[in-house]
Amino acid sequence: MIQNDHFIIKTKVYFNKGSMQMLRCMKGHCALVVSDGIMQELGYLKMAQGYLKDAGINSAVFTGVKPDPDVNVVAAGVEAYESCNADLLVALGGGSVIDTAKAILYFVWERHKARGEKFEKPCFVAIPSTSGTGSEVTNFSVISAKGAKNVLIDEFIAPDVALLDSTCIRNVPKAVIADTGMDVLVHALEAYVSKDATDFTDALAEKTAELIFAHLKKLYDDPANDNARDRVQNASCIAGVAFTNANLGITHSMAHALGAQFHLPHGRANALVMESVIQYNADLAGTANNYAAWKYRMMAERLNLPARTPREGTVSLLYAIRKLKREIGIPQGIQATGKVDPELFEKAVEGMAEEAIHDRCTPTNPTPPTKEDIVRLYRESF
Repeated sequence: MIQNDHFIIKTKVYFNKGSMQMLRCMKGHCALVVSDGIMQELGYLKMAQGYLKDAGINSAVFTGVKPDPDVNVVAAGVEAYESCNADLLVALGGGSVIDTAKAILYFVWERHKARGEKFEKPCFVAIPSTSGTGSEVTNFSVISAKGAKNVLIDEFIAPDVALLDSTCIRNVPKAVIADTGMDVLVHALEAYVSKDATDFTDALAEKTAELIFAHLKKLYDDPANDNARDRVQNASCIAGVAFTNANLGITHSMAHALGAQFHLPHGRANALVMESVIQYNADLAGTANNYAAWKYRMMAERLNLPARTPREGTVSLLYAIRKLKREIGIPQGIQATGKVDPELFEKAVEGMAEEAIHDRCTPTNPTPPTKEDIVRLYRESF
């Protein structure tokens, strides 16, 4: 096992409704606000610019972000950043928006280094509009290039401030609530069994799972439920702190490749493969007496599920996951999405497995996989 001997909390977090008003307390002369058309249409972009104006800060906007952002989007964002000479970077939107802002920051920094120029890092503020990625507190960014998803990991890109204003997620569709909520749960479970897990990350992962099992279905059933919305948003952020310190595992590695190949939402792709990965990690087909199985048992105990043995705890956890997925409309299997042709899947499975093996989330998976293992897990998940 990799021994992780440190824990980092870089981002200052403000939470609960109305916290976006903290933009009035920011310092600077010009902000680049990275967002998308949805936040613009809903009026949140104008609201953010108004708060910045109250602080005496001019703002420029970059709304060219799209789902699964690629290097071309990032390149356009870099030019927008440079043209306004920003000393404040604000990301307002979902995971794709925040990931794009991170990549913009990273490549502006790299450009200045390549030129031998000094670069003053701007204050980076992230305001999430979905409850799933935890990107507002992580040092991860996922950017597509040539059809593949690439994971950028660097402490430099972690936001300095996160504003968890739950009013920004009032208009999220139920399908997105389900997909992003499952993404939160996968973050928690993968951080929990990671080779780099610590007592610190375990505590965060356990609390995340408790919040998701207690409140995700409530939010899915009633998106106007303010308390459930706050709790799920908090869970997303807490999980982000956990996995930015412990890293993730092959559920994410497989989901990155699957999502890129068949254009499935990231959270849904995670949900579709997570059960096969849990069974594999815990060695349910064998002794079910390894590190991951014992950790799954501990999580089951925290959730008040039957867990007298590692096998029973893992099975109980799997039943609870399947029940939650069923309650929030997540398909049981990749084929059930209706978006993945079986023949195309078989043609792509070897290539997806190759990508997953080399994904930056794979090294901390508790059970080291082979490419053949990944191929089998994809097929089991189909």
